[in-house]
Amino acid sequence: MAEEEEVPAILVLASSFGIDIKSQNPPKYRFLEAFSSNLPLLQFLQQQQTLPPSVRAIICNALKPVTADVIRSLPSLGLVVTASAGTDHIDLTECRRRRIQVVNIGGLFTADVADMAVALLIDVLFKISAGDRFARNWGLSKPLGFPFGSKLGGKRVGIIGLGRIGGEVAKRLEAFDCIIKYHSRNKNPSVSYTFYSNVVDLASNSDVLVLCCPLTEQTRHLINKEVMLALGKDGIIINVGRGALIDEKELVQCLVKGEIRGAGLDVFEDEPNVPKGLFPLDNVVLSPHAAALTLDGFKDSCEYVTQSLDTFFSIKPQVS
Repeated sequence: MAEEEEVPAILVLASSFGIDIKSQNPPKYRFLEAFSSNLPLLQFLQQQQTLPPSVRAIICNALKPVTADVIRSLPSLGLVVTASAGTDHIDLTECRRRRIQVVNIGGLFTADVADMAVALLIDVLFKISAGDRFARNWGLSKPLGFPFGSKLGGKRVGIIGLGRIGGEVAKRLEAFDCIIKYHSRNKNPSVSYTFYSNVVDLASNSDVLVLCCPLTEQTRHLINKEVMLALGKDGIIINVGRGALIDEKELVQCLVKGEIRGAGLDVFEDEPNVPKGLFPLDNVVLSPHAAALTLDGFKDSCEYVTQSLDTFFSIKPQVS
């Protein structure tokens, strides 16, 4: 019994990651799968016969917030590992106050997310998803009335957030002869792309906006009606950042009224709830926050989470 009590207790809030990591490391850790329970946290721990001070680490993802209340209920918590690039779902202020380490996936998903941004843009421009729906009901009784798409080459693409992901998006779209412009907190002297300090000005001079920046109080609803109108009726918005970067109510209205041409969205403000006004629109491509959901990326992220736990608990990797 004493040996079992020494096995570190890990609170798992992210379902698939917890299951996979548990299968890799049964002797090292005791995983408390809170994602499978609807009980409040303290009741769940009681059900697991685990005292709150026994929990020293959390595994989460962007869909499960780690609030100040959660952190305060775990007095021995020292590590939060999130299987995501962003950390806006974690109360970082409380973590800093408690000196809790926060580890994110960082650059592991960079290429996948950049690929998704380009895929969404191509889908919207060429109406691939809309064409798929049309073709499934196409027949002699339904003449070809499918609307024209638009080519990608030569498009002026404004990237909001020229960090790791934004830089990879730019690199990919340059291969399609797109003209890259960008907005970030600061001008990047290492790139030749045109910098805009104002998002409205960037939108006015772009055919496409690709959102790659983190969500902060300053960037919440950064893409508002003024920006959408500046982008114009031929403009397209691609979001692989965070849903709340866009004022979704205004987005729906602009799409319905034809004030912008289309949108490709991998993220939403109130996930897993998607604005119902988007469902009937053929000028929108929707993805369930799936940019990082590749098998290769999943394996890499599980290894990274495991390494983070091993480092925190100073457990040497097993030699096979």
